[in-house]
This record gives sequence, C-alpha cells and structure tokens, in this order.
Amino acid sequence: MDETRLSSEDVTRIFDALAQSTRFETYRLLVRYTPYGLPAGDIARLLAVPHNTMSTHLSHLERAELVSARREGRSIIYAANTVRPARIFSQLIAGMGVNARLAADPAFPQLRPASANDRQYNVLLVCSGNSARSVIAEAVLNREGRGRFRAFSAGSKPGKAPHPMAVSLLRSLGYDASELRSKSWREFGAAGAPPMDFVITVCDAAVGEACPSWPGHPLQAHWGLPDPARVGGTEAEQRAAFLETYRRLTARISAFVNLPIEQLGLAALKERLAGIGEMEGATELTLNGRAAA
Repeated sequence: MDETRLSSEDVTRIFDALAQSTRFETYRLLVRYTPYGLPAGDIARLLAVPHNTMSTHLSHLERAELVSARREGRSIIYAANTVRPARIFSQLIAGMGVNARLAADPAFPQLRPASANDRQYNVLLVCSGNSARSVIAEAVLNREGRGRFRAFSAGSKPGKAPHPMAVSLLRSLGYDASELRSKSWREFGAAGAPPMDFVITVCDAAVGEACPSWPGHPLQAHWGLPDPARVGGTEAEQRAAFLETYRRLTARISAFVNLPIEQLGLAALKERLAGIGEMEGATELTLNGRAAA
C-alpha cells in the first residue's frame, strides 16, 4: 500500500470500520491513550463489552489498520494509528487547495511506564447520595489512575450504602468493590483529611449545596450526569441505565487520566476539565454552566 496516499478502497474500509458504534468508541478510547496502548481486556472492561465481542471489533479495526497490536506477556496491547485518519482528511482538504500537515508517526503499542516517580494526585468525586455515580467513578479512577491518581468519593447527603446495582456492575467488570462505602463529604473537610488536588461533582444536586472548605484548595469541576438510580421500568432497564452511566464515566476518566497535567497552566487545566464534563451525556446544568462562564 502507498504510505503517502490512500485509495478510495482504503478510505471506504476505514469509514466502514468506524461506522459501528462499539468500534468507534474503541478507537476513540485508544486515541485517549496515545502513545500508550491498552490491553484488550482493559478495553473490554472500560467499554463494558464482552471479551469475545471486543476481540471481533479489534480484529476489524486492525484489518483497517486503525489499530496496531503486539503481545506483552499474556496480554495483547492495542494502540491507535492516528496517521491513517489524518491522511484521509489531509487528502480531502488538499483536494480543496489547502495544505494540511499530517500527524506524527503511528504509536507503537506499549505499556504506560510505571508511575512511581510521578506526583500522585488526590481526587474527590462527589454526588449527593454517594451511592451510584461517585462510587462508580471512584472505583474506575483508582484502577485507571495506575497509582498516579488516588480517588475518593463522598456525598452531601450520603445514603446508608452504595446502590446494589452499582456494586453488582463493578464486580461483574472485575473491580474490587469491597472497600466502597457511602460517606459524607464532611470527612474530607475535617482536620487531618487528605488534601485534594481535584474535587469533581458528578451530580447537579451537589453543585448548589454549601460544601466544606476543602484542605489544599483543590481545582473544582462539574461533570454532571443523570442519576441512574432514578430510572424506573424493569430491572433490565435499570441495569442498562447503570451500564450507560458507567460507560460515560469511563470516557471522562480515560480523558482525565491522560491529561498532561504537569504541562498545563491553571487556566488551561480548568478549560480541559470543563471540556471533559461536556462529553456525551452531560446534563443541561453542566452545559449551561459552561456557556455562562
């Protein structure tokens, strides 16, 4: 294949690969983890897709040369090839008489280096009841943060325990839910509480309430999502709502953990956090609050 130009057949193959929603979300997830790939099992878990189904989708993306893979021990690491889509749009733009610079070389799939020497960031995820959204976010961030982020969750009016469907979903996806509990955000405003670097609200109700004075003067952001616990209907419909919330939170968290935090100034970091909050599924308050800012 000509590496400098894509044929119509090549372009059609790429668009066909991305035209299916799971493959599109898979590619978008891997782009967030550029230049580091993800093991196939982690991709399946983050998107809550069965492993055999994910294997089929990854094979489709690999045939379209949108992802590349290599074996690392018992895992296969996949990484996004960003050059091919860039070439498509470069050629389209060039056809209109505009010069476009191509992207960098495709990333070779590799594991993210150990973060032992990186600074660790404390993150508090907040919602009113601390039973569903914030609990899910805590579990996901503690695993995806890979030691670079330490996640906590709390509520302004916490319930007695995390929602059973939230716990069941997390366990089914391989998360350790044994330490999860519903707790008041006052714990994190008290003397001796760990200083937070970020406080992120994931429900609209918590935004309008008087919060504690957080030690450490953390950067705050709002990632409002609908409450899956309020969804009625059948048990299957309720579980589907929790699964959708999980997927939306993992999309935000995967974007967050890959931010070049150390390279961003305060204003730029606030802007990036707000942008993450506006991802698919954001509440009207999240979108309107951004527009009014």
